[in-house]
Amino acid sequence: MDDRLKRFKALTISLMGTAINHEAGIKDYITPLAESAGVALAVPAMLETFAWAEEKQLSLTPNLTFSEMLVPIYLEVAGVLGLPTKGGEAEGFRASIRDWPAFPDAVDALARLSRRFRLVAVTNADNISYWSMAKTLGEPFADKVTSEDVGVAKPDTQIFAYLRGRQSVHGLNRSDMLHVSQSQFHDIAIAKELGFATAWIARRTAKQGYGATPAPAKNVAPDFRFRDLAKLAAAADEAFSS
Repeated sequence: MDDRLKRFKALTISLMGTAINHEAGIKDYITPLAESAGVALAVPAMLETFAWAEEKQLSLTPNLTFSEMLVPIYLEVAGVLGLPTKGGEAEGFRASIRDWPAFPDAVDALARLSRRFRLVAVTNADNISYWSMAKTLGEPFADKVTSEDVGVAKPDTQIFAYLRGRQSVHGLNRSDMLHVSQSQFHDIAIAKELGFATAWIARRTAKQGYGATPAPAKNVAPDFRFRDLAKLAAAADEAFSS
């Protein structure tokens, strides 16, 4: 049992890769296009190419939301993997984010966590995509911070400055918040650097590499590590029941 969880009043939760299965969404969109073009793709290579293209696009256009980046990211991926580009596929990829699925444990876990903490979504998506993902997740969030709200994308520090200011009106300090994410690249490293407590949702524990998430310069030790959100919810229930 870890009583440390009891000191937090809010969980600030990254969505993609943590609650929303972005790898499944990417695979489900690209695989039929590859098959129709006669391109044989291994899923790991597909996801790693996506991660490479996202990191490249972040460096070029850090002011765009992840949703907006999906168009040039698709074009980069298509160029490498030989996917079609002339039938609106890139725009279709951008729109597909609204249908990306939740992880099987996410809806129940977030509902349980919302009974213990104020839940705040922190995402690189735009607002329209956020509302679609929130609906997919059962609308557990009391508030949200999107890349569209701030004008930059994680791992830019301005996201976290905006988050702190927005939650301060609810009487919350940085020490009251636990930042929860799957991504070392987008979240864990920068949040730790800025003094946030962090919980790493290590969903790729049994898999090699970082999949569709860019590799961090180095892995940073989080304050907490859980395999999925269900494990975090169980730990919180145990802590608060003691």
